[in-house]
Amino acid sequence: MFENKREKVVPLPVFIRRVALTLLLTLGVLAVALGIGVVGYHAFAGLGWVDSTLNASMILTGMGPVDPMHTTGAKLFASAYALFSGVVFLTAVGIILAPVYHRMLHKFHLDDPAGEGTKDNKPD
Repeated sequence: MFENKREKVVPLPVFIRRVALTLLLTLGVLAVALGIGVVGYHAFAGLGWVDSTLNASMILTGMGPVDPMHTTGAKLFASAYALFSGVVFLTAVGIILAPVYHRMLHKFHLDDPAGEGTKDNKPD
């Protein structure tokens, strides 16, 4: 997906397209994660679809639950979903920042004519 350090930095329109694609991928990941939460809260906690969506959205964004969980199954699901949501959040941030971080690192490598490190090509 990304060019290596020996290739030129891609033009700005290509970079913007790459960022847009990562945003779409992130939205897809978030939609799947939200769907898991909505179905889980509906099935395990017996909440309606709107309340399930609210609870899943609040957990996924790190805000916390809205409705109290009354059954053991609902509490276990809410706990697992909260842990899962933390991983999804970190993954989403990584997906979004990957092209920006890559471009930044790529520009640093362009400053090095040998592409190897110091002027005498010896590691520090």
